[in-house]
Amino acid sequence: MSRLEMFVIWCVVILAVLMLLYLLLVMPRIFARPAKVFAQKYYAHRGLHDMTKNVPENSIAAFRRALNAGYGIELDVQLSKDRIPVVFHDFTLNRICGVDGRVADYTYEELEQFSLSGTSEKIPRFADVLAMVNGKVPLIVELKIESLDISVCPVADELLKNYKGPYCIESFNPIGLCWYRCNRGRVPRGQLADCFLKEEEYRGSRGLCRVLYLVLQNLLTNFLGRPDFIAYNHKYAQKISRKLCRKLFKTPAAAWTVRSREELKAAEEEFDVFIFEGFIPEK
Repeated sequence: MSRLEMFVIWCVVILAVLMLLYLLLVMPRIFARPAKVFAQKYYAHRGLHDMTKNVPENSIAAFRRALNAGYGIELDVQLSKDRIPVVFHDFTLNRICGVDGRVADYTYEELEQFSLSGTSEKIPRFADVLAMVNGKVPLIVELKIESLDISVCPVADELLKNYKGPYCIESFNPIGLCWYRCNRGRVPRGQLADCFLKEEEYRGSRGLCRVLYLVLQNLLTNFLGRPDFIAYNHKYAQKISRKLCRKLFKTPAAAWTVRSREELKAAEEEFDVFIFEGFIPEK
């Protein structure tokens, strides 16, 4: 056998090994999957909020509107300083409450003093939202996790253990999904992702941060959490890893955040479930 033939053989072997490694990294859960991940097709992003009606995002009023309209609800959970699970998206309070500092800097009693977007609505406790929804519509619970601090997972899960309605959890942080895989394997879990390096917020990332975002947007951490679904920014439906999860591994795909009927129509062929805001989809 010539050196050229040996070189070609080794190249083929290396490529095959790399492809196998790639598939193992992006592979979602394929054994002992939940029988049903999603109980509905449409989920209102942070509730059915509408500031023209003084109904801010992630408020009791927004969740009540979604409930009355019969839509599923997507919401965000993080911990206050005294480890009370609250429903709030940003880690900082400035955008919604006009207050300096982070949610984790304040006790729940202190957070109660702040209003949401200048309305009479307050930051709700996760327990109160669960009590109000009471299983009437399904929930997608996004766990807000910074870095390696996954303390929100067991605290929020204590409430969800006794919740009788349909729900699933999701997070951008694969370490949170890993916690659920190890501790609450029967709960449907989803990996949230974006094409980070195409978004303005992350485009200037350098060094290790850029590598991390590259890994995350290509779902190369799926081996940690083995998710049951992938929730991806609908604008980047053609990402190869996302398509592989749906087409090859038959993993449900959720689109976020769809903001018009035109965007919904464009996403329908690539996704199974839609997290929407700013319009009312036809059921």
